[in-house]
Amino acid sequence: MPELQPSLDEQIAIYQREYRDLDPQVEKVVNAISRLDRRMAVAYGRQLATLGLSSSEWEVLKELVMAGEPYQLWPGTIAKRLGLTPAAMTHRIDRMLGEGLVTRERDPDNRVRVIVGVTDLGREKWLQVMRQASVFEESLLCDLSGEERGVLGELLTRLLRRVEDAQPDAGGRLKDLD
Repeated sequence: MPELQPSLDEQIAIYQREYRDLDPQVEKVVNAISRLDRRMAVAYGRQLATLGLSSSEWEVLKELVMAGEPYQLWPGTIAKRLGLTPAAMTHRIDRMLGEGLVTRERDPDNRVRVIVGVTDLGREKWLQVMRQASVFEESLLCDLSGEERGVLGELLTRLLRRVEDAQPDAGGRLKDLD
């Protein structure tokens, strides 16, 4: 039994052999995107590991930074954006508190609620990840001209919009992975 994954063209040829109505152009695009996504996820995971972060911690830091100064959100908001249960979010925040990446304080406007914020260490880790990711992403696209990058970005955005319109509830996880 072969151990190596077939090349993209070999995979499409196998699919066509088994399913004659297959559109090879569609399959090539979809499978190339899928393979690229998996390999990029592995590369990002390795980069995060060098900085002592997990992808789940990165997701929380990203949401907090995207919220803008003062980089705070309610745990329920973060959980909803990430497709997590409240229990999984609490577990994640507890871990990150222990690592000094986030703070958890009572909401001064509503003492029943808590607010999660990013610490200086958490923000610095976020910046380190962004610096490493920028280098990786630039090398990924180094063979494309500025115009090609623009066209590729627009085409992928159109595909993304179509999927988001068809599956508006699929932004988070399908099941709790924590």
